[in-house]
Amino acid sequence: MSEKPLIGVTPLLDKERASYWMLPGYFKGLLSGGAVPVMLPMSSDHTVLLPVLSALDGVLFTGGQDVSPTIYNEPKSPQCGEISEERDRMESLLLKLSMEKGLPILGICRGIQLINAALGGTLWQDLPTEKPSELEHHMSPPYDRAVHEVALLEGTPLFELLKLQKIGVNSYHHQAIKSLGRGLSAMAVSSDGLVEAVYKPDYSFLWAVQWHPEFSFEKDSKSLKLFEAFQDACKEFHKNKR
Repeated sequence: MSEKPLIGVTPLLDKERASYWMLPGYFKGLLSGGAVPVMLPMSSDHTVLLPVLSALDGVLFTGGQDVSPTIYNEPKSPQCGEISEERDRMESLLLKLSMEKGLPILGICRGIQLINAALGGTLWQDLPTEKPSELEHHMSPPYDRAVHEVALLEGTPLFELLKLQKIGVNSYHHQAIKSLGRGLSAMAVSSDGLVEAVYKPDYSFLWAVQWHPEFSFEKDSKSLKLFEAFQDACKEFHKNKR
């Protein structure tokens, strides 16, 4: 039996090309710490997801389309971008089933937004029109550089991991957390008041960030440490379930 944790990664969806796909940074970031990443099936069928989850040691929720505001009971604004009801259904169920099994969970960009909305929180549907700011939240390439800072909140796991009060992050999003979901607490906040990272204190490992460590982990040790913390939790889960 392999000692490497198996981590499920939610697929990206290209509607124009009618394809499921994956950015290499997600897989490379997980492989760098000795994990084995696999792309999950795009299905909201319990009978498909449960057998897969029984083999997994963790789940990574990736970036992508906007989260549908129907999840948090708001009408869709004209500025809300492309949504994927297929991903919303699949990932909402995946989060529920993963939490029931106690699997370690990491969310990135859309991942933090989906997790927050699925747990009863709300989102800014379009930051430029709903919460204007001088900060750059929708950067241009290259994406492996920092464009603004976030303050890490003392006493949170991310602060304890990095031992820093502020870090620079990349940023490519136009939606963000408006109100926190049930049981979630902030770990990082930008200077314009956006929650940029969350965790669930009463859960073994549920972290999510608004920035993109999958683009920066090869150059930025703090991004790499984020992947490593997730993989350590997955390794512990793997060890304990044997």
